[in-house]
Amino acid sequence: MKRIFALLCSLILIVCLVPSAAFAKGGNGNIDGGGGGMGQGTSSNFWNPGNDGVRITVVDADSGAAVSSPIDFTNRNQNNVIHFGKVNKLQYLDGTALTPSAGTGYDYIKPTQSMPTIVSSKGQNNIAAIKQYFCSEYACKMVAEYAGVDYERMLAGDYKLLIEPIAYFTHNGQYYCMTATEAALYDQKSGGALRKTMTSLTHKNLPLSMFLEFSDLGISAWTGSTTSKQSNADIISTLGVGIVWFDERPPEGEIEAPDVEYRVDTDVITSVTLRTDTDLTPDNPASVTFHILGTTYRVNDVVIPAGDSQVVWVKWHTPSTPQTVTITVSVSGAYTAQDTFVAEIVDLNEHIPPDPTATDTNPSYTVPSLPNETQKLTANWGVWSCYWVPVWVWCDHGEDGGHWVDEGYWEYEYTGYSASINGVMSLMPDDIVPTASGKSMKSGYGVKQDVTATLSTDAPTSHITHPQTAFSVFPEFQYETYLRLLQRVSSGRSAKFTFQANEFSTYGRTVHFSPLWFPDNTDYTVFTQVWDTWTPDGMLSINLNDYVSIDGSLYDDWYTNRE
Repeated sequence: MKRIFALLCSLILIVCLVPSAAFAKGGNGNIDGGGGGMGQGTSSNFWNPGNDGVRITVVDADSGAAVSSPIDFTNRNQNNVIHFGKVNKLQYLDGTALTPSAGTGYDYIKPTQSMPTIVSSKGQNNIAAIKQYFCSEYACKMVAEYAGVDYERMLAGDYKLLIEPIAYFTHNGQYYCMTATEAALYDQKSGGALRKTMTSLTHKNLPLSMFLEFSDLGISAWTGSTTSKQSNADIISTLGVGIVWFDERPPEGEIEAPDVEYRVDTDVITSVTLRTDTDLTPDNPASVTFHILGTTYRVNDVVIPAGDSQVVWVKWHTPSTPQTVTITVSVSGAYTAQDTFVAEIVDLNEHIPPDPTATDTNPSYTVPSLPNETQKLTANWGVWSCYWVPVWVWCDHGEDGGHWVDEGYWEYEYTGYSASINGVMSLMPDDIVPTASGKSMKSGYGVKQDVTATLSTDAPTSHITHPQTAFSVFPEFQYETYLRLLQRVSSGRSAKFTFQANEFSTYGRTVHFSPLWFPDNTDYTVFTQVWDTWTPDGMLSINLNDYVSIDGSLYDDWYTNRE
């Protein structure tokens, strides 16, 4: 059994282009995946990468009959979502009609331990993380608990899990939850509306994120393309589904969630708190060794008085590609509460907002409140040092004379350090907006941004990094769908950031375009966070915002005045 499972995992790694799922080790995963790049959406038709989930139905292993109601699992909060009830693929194949449930609440489970990405936007598979998740005892027990089925019978092979990927996305200004099967049925009923606006998601990456390697439960294995858009008929009959069953108990223990998140290509600081029950002096100091991506960083000669502690750190540079990094720490002469860290290294530049178009509408839009994100404006830490205090004592040897003996002691001194961050942000109409006046402009034009973040500290440069990362989110996406990573135009303790050149700007302007439909007489407020100012006491961050006032739209400027 284990040899067969290992072969299955190898096949998945070779074939997958976007995340598919590999499940409990002791479980058999009849599941594979494919996909590709997403392209760009519009401000009223878009999907946020990572906004996905799975629908799981427990079925009888022999007959395929459902022994539980379908259950949706997702990592994110889902509010005001249009859905189609809890119907699985087998039920749709048996003739259940697609029925909107916009007037009823949407029930879902948010796992305590987050699921890995299920549907990819760029064809970058996450198979290792998915295997780790679904091979865990935690995931198996979670499904059994919420489905109300016996965990031991599941492990004995009495049940199979029917698993369907879900995407949460905005279509024509409305927020939807759909499995791949539901998206294809909806597209049929709407005359191809999804294929026209969301085709890369609903007809490629969502249905191809899971499919069967061999036929089961009346669903055929998929042998077609794993990288191109698919027909509604093929999606309904075959794609967007995986099947898992169990015949062996999975290993104990929970998913190892990341301890820290870093950005790609960034200077960061990883620290541990060292503790001791005895005096650590220059005669018997402690040492700490960090093992990161094949490189060893050693911190020697750490001195701490008995019963006290000190933070010990290393400054290093993250790789240029997203990945998960395990950091191990070896300690000599003292102890620390944690000696292994899982660091998730992410690329914020993967979530660029789509191009707003002249035909975008959003009649039900309401201006959202500004995000209430955590910020860390100050940090405090310190370093112990010690010096010898001599106490000379005469040692008398009688007639033979004597000699002086130093019976001194080590004296400890603590040097404290602090750091703080402050910032300012200016949002203004782009310089080439023809009818702008101060902070007032018409919707549809671009806005420019200038951000300055300043680090104040009394610490040496080896203790800190300067501000490195800034990004903005926007009201038309409820401040949570897409972000625009800013470019750092000057570095140092007082760093400056602006928008990057907009790929949709004819003139290559460093702007973000406001949507044409944004309400008149309303402040268009951009929310910006500055991150990656690292200290031994963690990362400093600051939240900033500024606005322009919207009065009219650029359509008002498109006219000819003839006498």
